[in-house]
Amino acid sequence: MDDATLVATGLPPSGEGQILLLACGALAREIIAIKQANNLTHLDLQCLPAIFHNHPERIVPALRTEVQKYRGKYDAIFVVYADCGTGGLLETACAELGVKMLEGPHCYSFFEGNDVFAARDEMTAFYLTDFLVRQFDAFVWEPLGLGRHPELRDMYFGNYDRLVYQAQTDDTALTAKARDCADRLGLSFERRFTGYGDLQTALTAL
Repeated sequence: MDDATLVATGLPPSGEGQILLLACGALAREIIAIKQANNLTHLDLQCLPAIFHNHPERIVPALRTEVQKYRGKYDAIFVVYADCGTGGLLETACAELGVKMLEGPHCYSFFEGNDVFAARDEMTAFYLTDFLVRQFDAFVWEPLGLGRHPELRDMYFGNYDRLVYQAQTDDTALTAKARDCADRLGLSFERRFTGYGDLQTALTAL
């Protein structure tokens, strides 16, 4: 199943006790894997476009619309976003709407574990997840104009010293692609196997 199919996956309400996950499309593959591995049949999934990863200003308005759309059709709604660059606006909106959300500043933090990530205090690392390795050209290379203007690399990445690939899965092909991403950005490479981190903990606790 490709990422486009996963992002489009939205399961209809299926009865009492159901919880709707309103999630970032970049997390669709991971959420489906967690659901299947833990038999979480009471969790339904609806994703917002993954490209909101690059446009955090679109997250809160879109989520407000979706919460209003599905309110009353589920026993609860859980927002599978961290702050994700909204500057606290997402947390405020969730409180106003009466829905819970995932803890943490962003996906890099909750995949590694929020406490572990905070303790690292890494300011010179550029992070990629499984999704961002797969979608590197669409979400990093082309939006930053590096294909057309490679001279911009130093402007964007001159203060980074390494690319950290946070691997959710053991996939040799993805690891090779992540290493290539580091080479293209002129950064040293580090791979950390995180699994699903606090994402899995939060979903299995619902």
